[in-house]
Amino acid sequence: MPLLLLAAASRMRLLFPLFALFLALTARAQINPEWTAPLPPFQIAEDLYYVGSQELAAYLVTTPAGNILINANLETSPPQIRASVEKLGLQWADTKILLNSQAHFDHMAGAAQILCETGAKNMVMEGDADVVESGGRTDFLFAVEAVPPYLPAKVDRVLRHGDTVEIGGVTLTAHKTAGHTRGCTTWTLPVHLPGEPPDRLRNAVIVGGVMFWSDFRLIDAGDQKASYPGIAEDFARTFRVLQALPCDIFLGAHGSYFGLKSKLSRLEKEGPQVFLDAAGYKEFVAKGQAAFEAGLKKEQEAAQQ
Repeated sequence: MPLLLLAAASRMRLLFPLFALFLALTARAQINPEWTAPLPPFQIAEDLYYVGSQELAAYLVTTPAGNILINANLETSPPQIRASVEKLGLQWADTKILLNSQAHFDHMAGAAQILCETGAKNMVMEGDADVVESGGRTDFLFAVEAVPPYLPAKVDRVLRHGDTVEIGGVTLTAHKTAGHTRGCTTWTLPVHLPGEPPDRLRNAVIVGGVMFWSDFRLIDAGDQKASYPGIAEDFARTFRVLQALPCDIFLGAHGSYFGLKSKLSRLEKEGPQVFLDAAGYKEFVAKGQAAFEAGLKKEQEAAQQ
């Protein structure tokens, strides 16, 4: 066999196990078709736009000094997000800051490409920063093959609970709402709705995530350890934080969090006021807390048997 073919075959043998691992992890992740289904961009409030897919949310905050993108989504998402930004008549290169909701692949796998294309500064909450720089490999769920890896992305600023991100007269506040990931982040910012008095500002809340599934472990029980030390305390603290946040406009990392489909059907007729949903926010938080408390109780009772 020619030397070139032997070298190629050798490389394939080395790459195949990695490729097989990626396929296995991706299968476990169960990518929802709505995660990649395109959605025309739309305005939520003045200087706040939706530029994500039907289910994976991405938001653009526009300012005179440059724009902030929240969530990079899947590895395949950057072209879709860029197309949405440009459809709004905005420049992709004006993206100066990249923020995120959580370090799972469905919100951060596209980060490396977006940072390369725009030169934006990548700002990530403590607890998730190392996960982003490892390409998901230090995520506690990666060890149990519940989430796939992605291209690592350099973090330019590590955020703490209560930190603010400011540019062009716009300020966003980062709230650490950990549990779903160690650094899961909920973002808040004051916004103005078109048609309302100029001095009336609304509180927009973009929930990072409160969900857990069977791969999560909330407590130590025998040989089985909690997903990470303090995860149950983090979840409990998260719900206290979310309950204390004033919310007029309810948004989230996934469209299903805040009923995006049903609200879109009303958007043309009612305008951005459809996103005024303080009651929906409270219900979402209450349901998430109830699910967490039920899951914690189930694990505690099983540990006592």
